[in-house]
Amino acid sequence: MAEAEFEGEKALFEVIPDNVAAPLTWGKLQDDPDKSFFLIRFRNLRDRTPPAAQFLAILKKLHMSSASPTGKFGFHVTTYFGPPPMINDWTDSWEEYYGRQFRADIAFVQQVYGHDPELHEPTEEFIEKAVARLLRPLQTGGRSIRPSLCHGDLWDGNVQIDVDTQQPIMIDAVCFYGHNEIDLQCMGDSRYVLGMDFIDSYKKEVGASEPVEDFNDRHELYALSLSRRCDFITAAIFPQQWAKLLEPCVPTKL
Repeated sequence: MAEAEFEGEKALFEVIPDNVAAPLTWGKLQDDPDKSFFLIRFRNLRDRTPPAAQFLAILKKLHMSSASPTGKFGFHVTTYFGPPPMINDWTDSWEEYYGRQFRADIAFVQQVYGHDPELHEPTEEFIEKAVARLLRPLQTGGRSIRPSLCHGDLWDGNVQIDVDTQQPIMIDAVCFYGHNEIDLQCMGDSRYVLGMDFIDSYKKEVGASEPVEDFNDRHELYALSLSRRCDFITAAIFPQQWAKLLEPCVPTKL
């Protein structure tokens, strides 16, 4: 995890150095090699949402100026969405990358709660139907997408303001080279400051991948899978706290 944080921040720093904290080093503790450290340059941050136009310019630069070193989707080290690892093996197919990660997240949950056939079936149906329908057209029919460096967990809380420079700073990244539109996954819901107006501005400024008419549905796919992913993974990390939420709802007699 320490290495993943370092390599992710390093990749971001190479593209948008003014908008991340510079990574310094990582390593294992001399007296306890089972533990590691990660050092990053201090930034004096405040939990404030940056102006939309300013942040849009930064996100545009990240997505349009970055390029996968292999030309494929993935990352050169394993990164982590909390405890679960990202399956970052290089692949030519964005559909494959996305689908295998979703399967891996479900498998992580089942390590805690046990295998559930009733969960397996809709998972496969979701990947084979919804994921295939919306992601396969990105790379078929003469269409293609370029893997861009993605933050991976870009929501309001992970973008703050540097008091000294007044620049937006991205933190807590889960980096990989993927379809740039996935970085909009945490935006648009009413609970987030960066809403649909920001997404519309991004679509106008950066452009939507072909088929353009699938843009909104792809956004819903990315937003849905992130929301459910967070629910599943949080339930696996904190099973006792989430146990009651996972219990079947029993109607109350009126």
